[in-house]
Amino acid sequence: MKKFMLFVGGLVAFFILLANLGPMVLLGVSVWLLYIIFKKFIKSDSAAGKIGWVIAGLFVLGIGLSNIYAVIGIAAAYVLYLIYTSWKDDDQSVDQVVENNDPFTNFERQWAEINK
Repeated sequence: MKKFMLFVGGLVAFFILLANLGPMVLLGVSVWLLYIIFKKFIKSDSAAGKIGWVIAGLFVLGIGLSNIYAVIGIAAAYVLYLIYTSWKDDDQSVDQVVENNDPFTNFERQWAEINK
């Protein structure tokens, strides 16, 4: 039942991530452009140049703020990662139980204890 719930949660998180993929790309591009505009603003010497970079920065900031709901997609990606790691942990714990009940493993461990 736990694996089924993990699968359903992963499926929901995947569709949320897929729905927010476009805004996530636009948010990333706007953050990158804001970084470039800030660097150009710092290098600019004239007042007109600084005013132009501020206007460009405000324009790009508006684009970035309009795509701020892309954070939901980032959260969905994080949830998908947590589900994936939880799924792998469950598989590893099942493998460890099988190894502990294996008679050949027990025999090898007991043989090593006798040889000490």
